[in-house]
Amino acid sequence: MPYTKPLPRPDALAAPFWAAARQSRLLLQHCPACGDMRFPPSPVCPNCLADGQDWIEASGQGTLESWIDMHRAYWDGYKDDLPYRVCLVRLREGPLLVSNLVDRTDDLRLGLPVKVVFDAVTEDVTLPKFTLA
Repeated sequence: MPYTKPLPRPDALAAPFWAAARQSRLLLQHCPACGDMRFPPSPVCPNCLADGQDWIEASGQGTLESWIDMHRAYWDGYKDDLPYRVCLVRLREGPLLVSNLVDRTDDLRLGLPVKVVFDAVTEDVTLPKFTLA
């Protein structure tokens, strides 16, 4: 069955993130000069403007900062998934990630612990999503 939802289009800067996701690993860009961690990546550190950024493996653990249940399919590929849950997760390492929360429970509250799970949606793309920890 073909995957009909929009897919990320990784550029050279984000390629390490998406390659690691295919291996079920979550990477964050890291500045060796000041220690700042981020996603999405940037060619220079937005904190100290140093170049030479690298990547570190994140714990995959975080807290639920916000969520919304989507009841409308803005792309046809989402029709069968309605309602689906979009979430904002604060990773233990600090950055915020927008993703999907795979749990269907109505018992949600801010600050709940979550952990990353990986969804191989195509041969080339694996999406990091989150579940309650």
